[in-house]
Amino acid sequence: MASRKPVAGFIGAGGIAHSHAYALDAMKHYYHDAPEIEKEAVSSATSSGRESFANRYGFRSSLCPGDFFENGRINSVFILGPNNTHIEHFRKAMMMPSVERIYIEKPLCVSSDEESVIRRIAQERASIKIQAGYQFLFSSAVREALRFWRSGVLGKPVHFDFRYYHGDYLARDYRNRRRTRLMPAPEGGAMADLGSHIISMAIAFIGNNMDVTSAVQAGSFDDVPADSDLFSLITLHDPESGAAGVISASRVSSGTGDMLSFELHAEKGSLKYSSHFPDFFEYYTEDSGIWHKISTGSSYKPVSSFPSGHVPPGWLRALVHAHYVFFTSGESESMLPDLEHGLEVERILRESAGQMRIFRNRVCR
Repeated sequence: MASRKPVAGFIGAGGIAHSHAYALDAMKHYYHDAPEIEKEAVSSATSSGRESFANRYGFRSSLCPGDFFENGRINSVFILGPNNTHIEHFRKAMMMPSVERIYIEKPLCVSSDEESVIRRIAQERASIKIQAGYQFLFSSAVREALRFWRSGVLGKPVHFDFRYYHGDYLARDYRNRRRTRLMPAPEGGAMADLGSHIISMAIAFIGNNMDVTSAVQAGSFDDVPADSDLFSLITLHDPESGAAGVISASRVSSGTGDMLSFELHAEKGSLKYSSHFPDFFEYYTEDSGIWHKISTGSSYKPVSSFPSGHVPPGWLRALVHAHYVFFTSGESESMLPDLEHGLEVERILRESAGQMRIFRNRVCR
């Protein structure tokens, strides 16, 4: 843990920022060694929004972006604004002399040039801790499934299937409220918004350097641009293991609720997980011939009695743990979504957007 008391600043006061404010306040309930965090400032484009946010969640001040980056007290920056502002906010946050750590929500960036800029800036200030906002990696069952997978019991992967589906964008009024999410890929669309989380998971289980071999998309409405995918599926190949698989993301899958799931098939068995059943993962071995259900509860370290270790974890519990890891060492984690992890997700998103353009050009001829 850094020697100085964490002094947090939020860039962005929209929907996801409310969850992060909750997580900051909740850490002390779960971890006896959670640091005391001073909430210094909130910045956003509109003064009324940031002032309301600051008052509601106990931040000392609300600042315009220019004043925020001049604040010499902030040492922990949360980049939570619109997707297209992340790269510029990251650049400015990295230049703040007081900054020790930066939490950046996905996506980190949207182009190969921006990826290069982020790497260069990070190398210049390598002492700054950077964590990307892939909180599903901190879900209890996902963390335990990843530990089990890495034990090698199931052997080398053969094929895989990662999915993140919901159906909210079937409703026009929902689409109207979220027009900014309908920008062209890779900045917008289902694969960037939802798929980035499962790309993150695929990287955690399979590894870096997977090749995007093709992509398709489906679903259309007269108020949605054709280059903003509502459903998309990409195929990938891992040159190291020889495994191949698919990643699919959907905003228009009726009846799914909010479902994140994956299956991995290997030479000696299989593993699967679904967010519809968040307390456990399952694995199968060829030797046993049976499926094993592993209940994980809230298997976080250090162990907490609030509310208890056997309570189902939930989405916000994973976010709280992500904040704890952000402010501490996180040495017990199976996977930390650091800068390189985030950039690997962006590479796959960028390449999949190119493959979707090829698909659209072919089917529209």
